[in-house]
Amino acid sequence: MGSEWNISNMHLLNEIHSQQIQQETNLSIITNFILLGFGDLQELQVLLSLLFLGIYLIAMVGNLVIFILVVTDVHLHIPMYFFLGNLSCLEICYTSTILPRLLFSLLAGDKTISVHGCIAQYFFFGTLASAECYLLAMMSYDRYLAICKPLRYASLMNGRICLGLITGSWMSGLLSNTIITSLLLKLSFCGPSEIEHFFCDLAPMLKLSCSNTNLVELVIFILAFMDTIPPFLLTLISYVYIIINILQMKSTTSRQKAFSTCSSHLLVVTLFYGSLICVYLIPETNTLKWLHKTFSLIYTIFTPMFNPMIYSMRNKEVKVAFYRTVRKVVSVVPFP
Repeated sequence: MGSEWNISNMHLLNEIHSQQIQQETNLSIITNFILLGFGDLQELQVLLSLLFLGIYLIAMVGNLVIFILVVTDVHLHIPMYFFLGNLSCLEICYTSTILPRLLFSLLAGDKTISVHGCIAQYFFFGTLASAECYLLAMMSYDRYLAICKPLRYASLMNGRICLGLITGSWMSGLLSNTIITSLLLKLSFCGPSEIEHFFCDLAPMLKLSCSNTNLVELVIFILAFMDTIPPFLLTLISYVYIIINILQMKSTTSRQKAFSTCSSHLLVVTLFYGSLICVYLIPETNTLKWLHKTFSLIYTIFTPMFNPMIYSMRNKEVKVAFYRTVRKVVSVVPFP
């Protein structure tokens, strides 16, 4: 009887030990993620590579041209174009955070990215996206002052204030995402390792963590709220006052001139916030995942490409500055 009891206990201990080994295996720490991206479109990989390469080149060249114009042309050394130059610089960094890695994945077929590399990509993406929210709000406030407070504009938006607003925009994005990234680095990831996205966004990463993410999610919610809602409300309120002011103008010429100075920025704001809101309001279900990816493409990839086109085509001063710079370059460069 005693021997049977011992044998039974041994079987039980062996079973418990086996379960512990199985649990440890299941919770083994992973060091790499797999960005699935557009892997289910294997027959379109080459076409997608060419498309995204073209978008990347257009975005880089367009934003670089605007940045150079703002820096070199003295006629554009005013607050409105100081903000625009910073936006172009931000878009160059923003695009370079996501597209090169996506292109490498499409061309080389290597979809793996280290956990720390993924967190690093999020850090730069999150910092730049947060900074863009604040920067777009500052640009809206600048247009509000120019149209609604023209007599006080020079004193309310001088060089020192502009520099302070720009610095605040960049530092706000940097601070909030440094806090989030430091919390992400403390998480453990045990698998599965597949991320159903083309870049390392927060929500897909948190789903793969086997740590308690309650604190991280709470901090993310608070900081994301601070980085998006106040800038969005400031932008919205600024344009409400701008539109009211424009409608009260008696001269048709004055209304057209006032609207032309803010129409480009309004279009950019609508495109950026519209796609951003859709991404984070659409539930990530299997039926809606392609819609989710589409809107993600708009605010991460297409918006940086469209911004230079919008500002250059709808802004007379930018076009004049471009032609003026081209003439200077042509007159300096010797021809054989």
